[in-house]
Amino acid sequence: MLVLTGNELTIEGLISVARHDRKVGPLPLEVAERLQASRAWVAQAVASGAVIYGVTTGFGPLATTGIPAHETQRLSRNLVLNCLAGVGDPLPEDIVRAMILVRANSLAKGFSGVRSIIVETLLEMLNRRVTPWVPEKGSLGASGDLAPLAHIAVVLSKDPDEADGGYSGQAWYKGALRPGNQAMKDAGLERQILEAKEGLALTNGTTFMSAAGGLALYDAEVIIKHAELATMLSLEALLGISAAFHPDLHAVNNQPGQVAVAARLLAGMRGSRLIDSAPQKVQDAYSLRCAPQVLGSINDTLAFLHDRFSAAINAASDNPLIFPEGQGQALSGGNFHGAGPAMWLDFLGIAVAEAGSIAERRIFRMLTPELSSGLPSMLVSDGGLDSGLMVAQYTAAALVSDNKTLAHPDSVDSIPSSANQEDHVSMGANAARHTREIVENVRIIIAIELMCAAQAIDLRPDGPARLGERSRGAYDKIRQVVPYLEHDRELTPAILSLEELICGETLLG
Repeated sequence: MLVLTGNELTIEGLISVARHDRKVGPLPLEVAERLQASRAWVAQAVASGAVIYGVTTGFGPLATTGIPAHETQRLSRNLVLNCLAGVGDPLPEDIVRAMILVRANSLAKGFSGVRSIIVETLLEMLNRRVTPWVPEKGSLGASGDLAPLAHIAVVLSKDPDEADGGYSGQAWYKGALRPGNQAMKDAGLERQILEAKEGLALTNGTTFMSAAGGLALYDAEVIIKHAELATMLSLEALLGISAAFHPDLHAVNNQPGQVAVAARLLAGMRGSRLIDSAPQKVQDAYSLRCAPQVLGSINDTLAFLHDRFSAAINAASDNPLIFPEGQGQALSGGNFHGAGPAMWLDFLGIAVAEAGSIAERRIFRMLTPELSSGLPSMLVSDGGLDSGLMVAQYTAAALVSDNKTLAHPDSVDSIPSSANQEDHVSMGANAARHTREIVENVRIIIAIELMCAAQAIDLRPDGPARLGERSRGAYDKIRQVVPYLEHDRELTPAILSLEELICGETLLG
């Protein structure tokens, strides 16, 4: 079981719960005590008539309107209902589950003023697989991800004045989409009446951006490992030159990612009788020769982003935050602002898009006889009657072009909202959606490169037998799911089968 402390959630832990149904254990005693302390401070402050934003006041430009203590439950519930403004297709289940986990972890830090039962209900929704229907569009990324989080909170919460609990959104349970209250009941879970501050704590924060970013980052890390493998196979298919990967050459450029990628490519091709087998060649094209410089820079970027998103999924990002130590205080600030996640997601999308761009150039090179060191046009023996892998390159090119549009940074945009109280926002939720799409596109581009490289190797005399040890292992696994293309056939199943291999990390073993 994964145990939440508010401080130790990892990207790998996020993946294990979001995608692999890992259960989340009960809250440790120290977490329950922290939650109790901050909750008690909020209750005392409300009872004493203290003015606290969003607890005993309205929201945004309505912050000057006071809310009496007996209306604070209604205020929490109204905030959830008010934020139900998301539109578009529903987010995938793994992203919603990641959001629930990140929100629970954030609340477990003990700075949000919520009761343990709120966090425990979130965790049981994960454990019993109640997954709210959350539309993908509608968040500005400040004040946090209000709309996406509200579509989760409405399933968890109920109206303090209505006997049936009032509106409950929708949720999936056991494969069926049903009203949220029914999903909770069928799972044996009780919806909660929210107390003061709890509606705000459930809806205000960088949770969608951070959760989606963590998943996209993990996927990008897996894809780049396969991009290195595809590069290796393409180098052998194109009779590449090993001198470009000499460790001395890379050491003097002082870039750690570049050094590491060059070393892995060189080691992976060890024993190859295809590499350095074209003595008339002096040097390779950039898409081959400069692979360490490009993929190495992407690896350095991913390492930086791993640190940032690891911190973000362990952050307290709602407002205000409660600090009950000593005399205690509620501090209003802007931790909900997604400037950081927005920039990181933009950076991630740009980096991964570059991996797809250089991969497509290698695909093009393998299909073009003037560039491929003797391979037949379109990688087919009977060219003319058969068109081979021609249109697979079209697909890769279309996805590369798509990525150029998607990679336009969202973080440089801002549209003021809330009567200009929220006059600068991050647009990080848009960055999360666009980056996720880039990642999906590049995974397919790399799948196409793997397919083309295997075909090219088969077209070399004794090609498979001349591969290096590691690349031969990958080639064999490719051929287990995608047979050699002798004559034209539908290519989509082959591409999708290789995409599944990438997702399953099968080729990396």
